[in-house]
Amino acid sequence: MAKKNKKKPEFRNVAQNKKARVEYSIEDLFEAGLVLYGTEVKSLRLGKASLSDSYAKINNGELWLVNCHISPYSHSFYDNHDPLRKRKLLMKKQEIRKITGKINERGYSLIPLRIYFNKKGFAKVEVALAKGKKFYDKRETLKRKTQKREMEKAIKDKTHHEL
Repeated sequence: MAKKNKKKPEFRNVAQNKKARVEYSIEDLFEAGLVLYGTEVKSLRLGKASLSDSYAKINNGELWLVNCHISPYSHSFYDNHDPLRKRKLLMKKQEIRKITGKINERGYSLIPLRIYFNKKGFAKVEVALAKGKKFYDKRETLKRKTQKREMEKAIKDKTHHEL
């Protein structure tokens, strides 16, 4: 019997920051590696992470992930990690300098959008260079989203009635 060729997905999402796209207008995306303890990796593989209220900041030319909650691993007896500790993000110095310039110059924020495992099994964080939206911008985005949903529903209903 021939073996079926199963392709591994390119990445597997662990956690997403769903509020980020509502609260911020995203300008640029970056991928960063994540420095983790063993129990943190196991918790991530179980999907026990939250990015709500987390952000990234630059200290002494290094990128840090702050307020990211990774739950303690349930099967560990001792030596479990602190769920809210600062975690170092790995990125090339050139990219960090580029980000630093934009943050200082134009008032951008660094927001983590998602944590995922890539093809090789390494934990990665997608970090966005973003500007906070004003209230009226959020309302405008919501209005566009509603209009798009209604249009798709009308098209679906029309095609359904024609059949």
